[in-house]
Amino acid sequence: MSKIFENLNQGKTEELSRLNAIKIVDFLFTDLLDREKDILTRRYGLKGGKGETLEKIGSLHNLTRERVRQIESASIKKIKKIEKIEDSVNTLKETISELLEEHGGMLRKDFLLDILTVSCLELENNYNSDTPEYEKNRDIYRNHFSFLISKLIGDDLEDIKSSNEFNPVIKIKNAETDYFKELADDLLNKVDSLKKVLSTEELIELLKELDTYNRHQEKMASMPNTDITKVYKSKIFKDKAEIINSNKILYSLIQAVKDLEMNKFGQWGSTNWSEIKPKTVNDKIYLVLKHFGKPLHFTEIAKKINEIGFDKKKANAATVHNELILDNRYYLESRGTYGLK
Repeated sequence: MSKIFENLNQGKTEELSRLNAIKIVDFLFTDLLDREKDILTRRYGLKGGKGETLEKIGSLHNLTRERVRQIESASIKKIKKIEKIEDSVNTLKETISELLEEHGGMLRKDFLLDILTVSCLELENNYNSDTPEYEKNRDIYRNHFSFLISKLIGDDLEDIKSSNEFNPVIKIKNAETDYFKELADDLLNKVDSLKKVLSTEELIELLKELDTYNRHQEKMASMPNTDITKVYKSKIFKDKAEIINSNKILYSLIQAVKDLEMNKFGQWGSTNWSEIKPKTVNDKIYLVLKHFGKPLHFTEIAKKINEIGFDKKKANAATVHNELILDNRYYLESRGTYGLK
């Protein structure tokens, strides 16, 4: 692995500073005109939030949609001609390539962006993830990294938006990753046949029991395996750092598979299961009672549903009470307090 993560483990930040996406972009934007900078900044959300549409940017600059697109394209070409661009992005390119190798040649894009962002925010800049400004800064860093990957250092990488099998991923160009698809297909079939949610540890063990895994185990064992537990200890990553670090390739696969998802309680299953993506108030009631493992008052259940934030819909205590009364999966323990049968 590059010096980046070696120095990370030793508490050194000199190499990490060369990975700072904001500093890299600020340097690359030095020779751009103000209008060019503003168009790229808005288009790729470099101040946070989602990138703006060509139409919206055009209305702000009194330009047509097509003219904004032309300026965007010309500005990126101008950046690519900068004499020292390789010096600026080389550390980032090397780090991404090596991270991909560590994880079997392919990473879910969101997962890769999180690794890079945590490295800069929490390890180089020592941001506390509990502070109010952390999420805003995290969003800004992610968008800067995404811009650099998709527009400036993608020659050796494939930025795959989506496919039938996988979420948006970044992979090493021409890398042999067919085994990922084989593993994904077999894993999904196995999970569907079990018809129950699984912890990350259970899911990884399930993968290791597959015939497909045994066929490709030697190939996976030959890939590098650097300790980057320090990165995974960020609360951004929902699983235990040691589990992720010691199972990088399999964990990367689990993250990438499109029809597999983790629910709010760290359990995995098919994306169409109500225990993974609860759609109704009743689905959420069931999950809350199952997770906490004890009877709860209906007002407490409603409160927990809203605190957990399954989606943007707020649960009403009266609605929760009605659902508890009508569904025979629940029993009344005492006044207003219900449990799972």
